[in-house]
Amino acid sequence: MTNPATTTQQGGAIPAQPGPREVTGVTDSATPGTKPGSGQAIAASVQGVVSGGQSGRIGGESAARSAEHAAIPGLGSSVAFGPGYVPGAVIPGAGPSGKPGSRPTVKLREADPDDPPRYAPEWLELREPADAAARANDLLDPLRIRLANLPGKSGVVIHDLGCGTGSMGRWLAPCLDGAQHWILHDRDPYLLHFAAVSSPRSAADGSRVTVETRRGDVARLTPDALQGASLVTASALLDVLTREEIDTLAAACAGAGCPALLTLSVAGRVELTPSHPLDAELVQAFNDHQRRDGLLGPDAVTAAAEAFSEHGATVRLHPSPWWLGPEQAALTEQWLRGWVGAAVEERPELRAEADVYLANRLAALAAGELRVTVHHVDLLALSRPAGGAS
Repeated sequence: MTNPATTTQQGGAIPAQPGPREVTGVTDSATPGTKPGSGQAIAASVQGVVSGGQSGRIGGESAARSAEHAAIPGLGSSVAFGPGYVPGAVIPGAGPSGKPGSRPTVKLREADPDDPPRYAPEWLELREPADAAARANDLLDPLRIRLANLPGKSGVVIHDLGCGTGSMGRWLAPCLDGAQHWILHDRDPYLLHFAAVSSPRSAADGSRVTVETRRGDVARLTPDALQGASLVTASALLDVLTREEIDTLAAACAGAGCPALLTLSVAGRVELTPSHPLDAELVQAFNDHQRRDGLLGPDAVTAAAEAFSEHGATVRLHPSPWWLGPEQAALTEQWLRGWVGAAVEERPELRAEADVYLANRLAALAAGELRVTVHHVDLLALSRPAGGAS
């Protein structure tokens, strides 16, 4: 039975499916007026978004404005901007979208036209290769040891918080042995569908991987919601939580006795080559933007390490920077536009200088002369197993 405090709605367990992201065959009970478990709910949600229903906005433009898909340069046809994309615009999630400081995939969707738009799947897919290359492989061995020593387990149950399109599962599931059941948490049924149908079907040793989806607010997890969990994962999540929400997460993991692998939290440091006199001001303005509304931004990893330690966990940290060069030009462009845009939103007086700065940086990028290091930190928290086991 779902704990009411989690405000989740869950679909049935389904075998993970690789390949195309069609809108059929995924069960979910999140859409009113559809039969739970029928597979109609997620299809109705996806259709509503595509046709302009329930929000129906992508990047601040009506989805009906354009049916064209502009392929992202350098990535072939595997990634495309969605309907309504305006050339030169920032994909939602790459920079400010909706309410300042918000991460749309975290909060529970309400039937409110003023709700911020979702993270665009295009942005999440665009950043996935850089995320996979950046995540700290050095944290996997201690995690594998913990999972291998779980008592009486024939497989592991993994909760992926704010899963987006499921990049964490695609990276981690093939790195772990044994049967896995992934429980994907997100506020957005559209992204949950993407994550479910594109999850790996097998573990490193060929064991079966299955998934289920849950809609809800991951900041209100409880130990009951994580009952039976072997592991909690998240990617790019900590920095968009408050100190109270991070403590709630740490307490829930400690109460369930499960480790947490929390990757790609911003560290507040960016290095651009060649350097520019405005770099430092933009870094500071962006960091201040990330701290709006009580969110921790670049302070989140330190706060999380303290919170998990206070709850008795052993914490390990490892750098996980993005290294962006000419081969990642499409990602770099979107990141750069979003980064400068957030800085200007925080400090409007920088706009004139920032406009010139952005034009120069984009020109250098087009010429293959710009390189960017965006620093992140991965965190592994090994909570004491429930029942006092070692």
